[in-house]
Formats: sequence, C-alpha cells, structure tokens
Amino acid sequence: MPGTDATPPGDDTARGPLRYVALGDSQTEGVGDGDDTVGLRGFADRLAETLARHEPGVRYANLAVRGRLARHVREEQLAPALALRPDLATVVAGMNDLLRPSFDADEVGGHLDAVFAELTAHGTRVATLTFPDPARITPLARPLAPRAAALNSRIREAARRHGVVVAETAREPVATDPRLWSPDRLHAGPLGHRIIAEALAHALAVPGSDDSWTRPLPPDGPLPTGWRAAATEARWAAGFLGPWLGRRLRGRSSGDGRTARRPDLLPVRLPAGELPADRR
Repeated sequence: MPGTDATPPGDDTARGPLRYVALGDSQTEGVGDGDDTVGLRGFADRLAETLARHEPGVRYANLAVRGRLARHVREEQLAPALALRPDLATVVAGMNDLLRPSFDADEVGGHLDAVFAELTAHGTRVATLTFPDPARITPLARPLAPRAAALNSRIREAARRHGVVVAETAREPVATDPRLWSPDRLHAGPLGHRIIAEALAHALAVPGSDDSWTRPLPPDGPLPTGWRAAATEARWAAGFLGPWLGRRLRGRSSGDGRTARRPDLLPVRLPAGELPADRR
C-alpha cells in the first residue's frame, strides 16, 4: 500500500491512477535541465516518466519553486500537496538554507521532519535524497562541507523516524563528477537530473530500476590543474558566485515572483514515440 517502504509505486492497482507530487526548490523545479524558454524537465519530471512507463495513467504535480528554503517548502507547499492526496511524494530541500550564513542544521531538519511527518501520516509514500559534498564539486565551497554533512545527518534521522525512502546520492562518488553539474555548479545539468531520477527510482524499487546510476562515468580527459584550474575557479566566482551573493545582500531570491510550474495533477507525457510498458 502507499506509505509503506516495502511496496514499490504501482503495486496497488485498486487505488486508481498513481498520484505523484514533487516538493522542493530549484533542483526539483528542474533548473539546469532545459530553461525558461524551451521549458524545464528536471529529475521530478524524469521520475514521473519512469513511473508512467510501468503504470499508465500516472498523474504528476510539481509544486517546487526556485530559491525556497526548507521552511518555505513546509509553509507554502505542504498544504497544497496534501490537498492533492498523493500516493507518492518527493521532498528535496535544504541546499538554499545551507548556503546562507545563518544556516542551522537542526532548524532545517525540523522543517523537513514536519513535512515528512504530515505526508506519511496521510498515507503518502515519501522519498528524499542526501546532498554530495560541495567541496568535491568546487574547491571554493570547502567551508560548506561540514554543513552538508550535518544536513545529511538530519535528513537521515528524519527519514528513519517517518519511514521515508532515502536515495543516498551523497555516498556515491559519481555525484560529484563535474559532468553532472550545470556551469553554475549549484544545479544539476541534464545528466545530473537523469542520475537523480534513476537514484530515486532505484530507492523506490520501481520496476526496471537498478544501481547502475552509481557507476562512474567513462574517462573524459584530465581536469585542469595549476593556473588553468585557478582561472576556471575565478571565472565561476565572477559569473555565478558573485551574482548569487549580490542577490543575498539585497535580500532578493531567484524565485521572487515565481509560482509552481505544475501545481495540478496532470497526465504524464512520455517522450515522442515511446509507449508505456504494457502497450509495447
């Protein structure tokens, strides 16, 4: 039944079409996988497509908005999510909190714990993930490594309390491969979003999923070293870190004025020419 760790989505045929709702920030919104012109895809869309391949009729909503903190997810997205009566929900939040000077792991963990508690109490099966060490993605983020470890610890603790499924992306070296990340190094790129979707599908025991997402990518030449590496870091700081810090100092967010891009449960469209498993 939905809400139990032992049952993969799609096993309970008596309940009607599976309802999947995604809560979170920019990563769940899909930033880094497409853009606002052609449209975003992201790991939540990709996971919904994976579910739809094995269970036709899946309905999917995405309530995530970029820039949101964990408390925003709790205050702004939890009630709308519950109103949709989801069978499955993904909750991925906390990275925006981690980047702020006032980061408090216990406070962030408390908000996530409350979201997990409410969803699971209503019979929703919930999945989340842990965050890779930011220092392994960009050396300038080394001071954030202890914060990421603390956040992951709180996520695991809250997940254990409420029977939430955890995709342990933090523990797999592939998660910090630069090829998985967009140029801003804050958001996954298309390949990264695909890996996240595969990790969640595997954790949820979706039919056809496996641990292949954990395997290292093929070699792609040496990384820059010496002055080339320093120049790369300087360009990143000027092009992405500086503007991000500027918004924080002005009290602004990339999500100002934005709302959820998919607030209603809608049918999932598979890529052109692809059919659900039972129609092949």
